[in-house]
This record gives sequence, structure tokens and C-alpha cells, in this order.
Amino acid sequence: MTEIVATQTPPILHGPSEKEKKYDRQLRLWAASGQAALESANILLLNSGAGTVGVETLKNLVLPGIGKFTIADDAIVNEADLGVNFFLDESCLGRLRSECCTKLLQELNPEVHGDWYPKAEGTLDLGSILDTSPTFTLIIYTHPIRKETLSVLEAYASQHKTPLVAIHSAGFYSYFRISLPGTFPIVDTHPEVEKTADLRLLNPWPELVEFAQDMTKNIDALDDHEHGHLPYVVILLHYLEEWRQSHSGQNPISYEDKSAFSKFVLGKARTNPEGGEENFQEAAVAINRNIKAPELESGVKELFNHQVSDEIELQSAFWAITKAVKAFYQKHGCLPLPGALPDMKAQSSVYVKLQSIYKEKARKDGQEVLEAVRAIPGGKDVDPAEVDLFCKNARFVKLINATPTREDLDAIFEAEKANDEAAEAMKVETDGAFTLPMSNLFIYLSLAATRHNPLATADEILSSITSTVPKAAGNERALQAAQEVARAGGGELHNISALTGGMVAQEIIKIITKQYIPIENTCIFDGISSRCQVLRL
Repeated sequence: MTEIVATQTPPILHGPSEKEKKYDRQLRLWAASGQAALESANILLLNSGAGTVGVETLKNLVLPGIGKFTIADDAIVNEADLGVNFFLDESCLGRLRSECCTKLLQELNPEVHGDWYPKAEGTLDLGSILDTSPTFTLIIYTHPIRKETLSVLEAYASQHKTPLVAIHSAGFYSYFRISLPGTFPIVDTHPEVEKTADLRLLNPWPELVEFAQDMTKNIDALDDHEHGHLPYVVILLHYLEEWRQSHSGQNPISYEDKSAFSKFVLGKARTNPEGGEENFQEAAVAINRNIKAPELESGVKELFNHQVSDEIELQSAFWAITKAVKAFYQKHGCLPLPGALPDMKAQSSVYVKLQSIYKEKARKDGQEVLEAVRAIPGGKDVDPAEVDLFCKNARFVKLINATPTREDLDAIFEAEKANDEAAEAMKVETDGAFTLPMSNLFIYLSLAATRHNPLATADEILSSITSTVPKAAGNERALQAAQEVARAGGGELHNISALTGGMVAQEIIKIITKQYIPIENTCIFDGISSRCQVLRL
């Protein structure tokens, strides 16, 4: 028996680290870059009122591993707190609520640093906390809140460009409102995979054309195996050329032409008794999605047309890259190629070759954009990885808070009132078989009326609503919402606050990681009908 002697030590295989094991599921959502952003975040919670919804929000930020949080809350724990806050127990009675909640939250994830203020019973000095602490990444505050305290927070947020998140939970109702510092761009929006493919079938580059022509120059002479394994990209490029020759050089853009072209392509499939022509079916399915007149997505149009008023914001890497990508589009009539190739029936070697052609084109486009960025004043220090990410996601970049001006509440009221009337009409016409959701605007207006006075009566809440939106006077749904908020008396229900805290934390993670698309402005939750509504208010 021949003895085999190993001449080289095999490499040591390293499994995932403890951190990767711990955060495995969330790393699949926002990757290592998102996790790094979370772990560098410094969050301030200014807690007040019943204090439950703010702590529930922090719970959902501590679990995924934010870097540090601070609770500013001078309330002393009483018996009522124990009934609504799961991060308090009987040993906390008579002690600072901020300290007790901080210590119990840290038990969820010891890697997260927590702090609290005040350190002893007494008045909370918010100004001192803001002045002596490292700059906060984001500030959360809960209602009710004193007007002067809110002014201090808003001044700090304006100075440091810090996002503010206001949360209000009372009884069965809640809302949260996100205030972002100017225009907030999101590059990594995580669009649906089906929408990200950009095959450039109507605008192929020379290398792709040469590859397709080489594979299809004797298409009728190919054996059944080769014919049944032509990538659908190659099939469509070949028959698009035949279509143009018989249609005065025009592409099949209209619905009628696409239907005819689909039948034309399917008609070229062979009737092999053993099957194997799924690639032609894939080609037919891909026609509607990939053969269309080139046009910019609405979000990209908004991006290119946006006027940046803040000089500091204008000098950011994001806007330098945007300027370069806009110049690329104006020069080539298309955005940089993302480079991703969807799965399709093909021989492995052919697919890999086709994939490399797309990746190389994407690399060249990205390099062109990078060189344009370098030529822009201040662009020399832009990270090439940022340019690469932007080019891959250019079609789906989203601007949040692009128009920071306040909306007209009267116009919103009229629109929501009309929707409610349509919902009532539908209910009557169908004898209750079909119903449309009712507006949550009145819930927001009622809660907003108690943001500084949680014990306001129903009449006081209605008076505040009518002073804000005069047209709401006498509205029955406004009366119902006002009575429900007054009945709550500023008290929180744990299940409503826990659910709201989860939603708020989700949006905060989007803001911190700059991934996915956060809600714009205000989200209102009706715990009675179990319905959310997002409004720009």
C-alpha cells in the first residue's frame, strides 16, 4: 500500500466569531457595515410621563447591539410604574427610574454601554448633559414634554445635525414623528431583487454584442443541448436584431409589440420531445421587465433636480458622487451598470463568462464615475467603496425629507375627510361586506393637543384641534378621538407601547445604518382598529 505523505499543512478553517454567531440573523439584513454603524451609535432617551414607550424602544435597540445609550429621566419609581414597565420591579420602588431601567436593559446585552441622569434625586439638568456628553447620534424624547425642554433639544439637534424622534403613547393610541436634519439620502435601499436587474438589452455595449453574436451565429445548426442552454440574454439580443430588421429599426416597446415579440421568440423554440427549451420561456417572461424605453426612476429625477441649500451638506461625498453620476447619465444616456446578472438556464462556463462581461462593464462605469468624482473640488478623499455602492444602487437612491417645508394641515384634513366619507359610503353600499380604513389624522391631532398637558379634558383637546385646523370643528371623529385620549389621562398600555417601541426602533435602525427606507415624518397607530398610517405633517 502506497504511503501518502502530506507535504503541505492544510489551511486552518476559521468558523464564525462569537459576535457573528450572536448577530447572525441581523447581519443578513444590514451586513457588517450596518452593524458597525449600530455599534458606534450613541443614543439619548429623554423619558417622561409613564415612561414605558421610550424604554421599549431602547430595548429593541439594545438587543441588536447599539454602542451606547443614555436615559435622562428624573422620575422616581412608584407603584403605577410597576404595572406598565417590564424593566422595573419592586426593588426599584422609591429609586430613580432612569437608573433602574438602564441596569435592567443592560442585562439584555452586556456589550452595550448604558448611562443615566440624574445621578441623584433632584432636577434634571438637560443642558449640562448635552454639553458634557459626546455628540449624540440620535435623540429620542417622549411626550408629555415641557416646552422649554423641547426648545433645548431642538436647538441641540439644529446645531449638531442630530435626528430627533418624538414618541407619544396614551391609552390605545400612539404616534411617533421623525425630524431629520435637512435632506437625508439613503443609498442602500435594498430594493426587491427582481427590480435590480439591468441587462441593457436595448443599449448593449460592444463586448456583450460580440459575445451574443458569437453564440448565435449558427443558431439553427446548434445541437439540442446547446440550443436549450443559450442564456436568455443572448436569445433576446439575437432576436431583437431580427425584429429591428423587419420593423424599420424600431424596438418592441408598446404592449402590442411586446406581445408579438414574445410570440416570435417562443416560436423559435424547438419542439424537442425531451423538452429542455425552458430558456426560451425565460426569455419570453423577461421581455416585459427588460425591454422598455430608457427612463429615470422618479427618485433619481428628484435626486438630480434637488437643490442643496446647505453649504456643508453640498460638500459631502454623497453630493459629489451624485454630481458625477448625473454627468455620466448626461453623457451616456444611462446610469452606471449595476453589474448583477440574474439566474438563468445556461451552461456553467457560459454563465460565468456572461457574468464576467457584466461585472467588467460595471467596473469600467464605476471607474469613470470615480475619476469624475476625483475631479470635483473636495472629491479626492471620497472612498471608492462609496462610489461603488452608489453606482450599484443608483436607480434606487432615495432622498428623505427632500422638501422639509411643513404641509398644509387644512389640505390634509380635507383629503382625509374625503377618504373617510368614501369609506362610509362603501360600507353602506356593500352592507358592511367591504370596508375601507378610516383616517388616523384625528388621533394625531388629539394626542398632539396633550403633548404638554397629558390631563387635558376632551373639551380642551377639541379646542386645541379646532385652533390648529378650524375646519375640524364639529367633526364627529375628532370628538371620538378627543374623548378617548382624555379618558387615557396620559396613561400608557404596555402592549401598545411595546408595539410602538418596536416600530420606532425599526425606523431608528434604518436611520443609523442608512439602509432601507425610513418612514417620512409621522406614523400614527390606532390600537382599537390595529391600523397604522403614515402622514407627512
